[in-house]
Amino acid sequence: MLSDTAMSSMTDLVFLLLIFFLITSTLVNPNALKLLLPKSTGQVSAKATVSVSIKDWNDGTYSYHINGDETAIPFGEVEDELVNLLQTQEDPTFSIYADESVPVKEVVAVMNIAKRNHYKVILATQPE
Repeated sequence: MLSDTAMSSMTDLVFLLLIFFLITSTLVNPNALKLLLPKSTGQVSAKATVSVSIKDWNDGTYSYHINGDETAIPFGEVEDELVNLLQTQEDPTFSIYADESVPVKEVVAVMNIAKRNHYKVILATQPE
């Protein structure tokens, strides 16, 4: 049986570890692009290793970025890049980060890539 002193030291240690993991998990941001994501109350706990960001430039043009890279790639290369990055994954999943002003047809075009290749897809949102 543990003494009160040993038990309080154990709870202090657990508390410090909890704070450490909370702080470090908020620092990990897979999306380096500044996007204004739509709000949602439902959040998914699944983790995707690859992300596709769709940036709206407010002039009728959209750019596609893989894993938050600031260098845009043409839409025609998005599928090849995803296939290349996800080919070794056991359960291939990628997330879509789209500005809230991006038309649905642009998002659906990326979702169709997931359907053609039997990938799971997560649409990223920000909590309400």
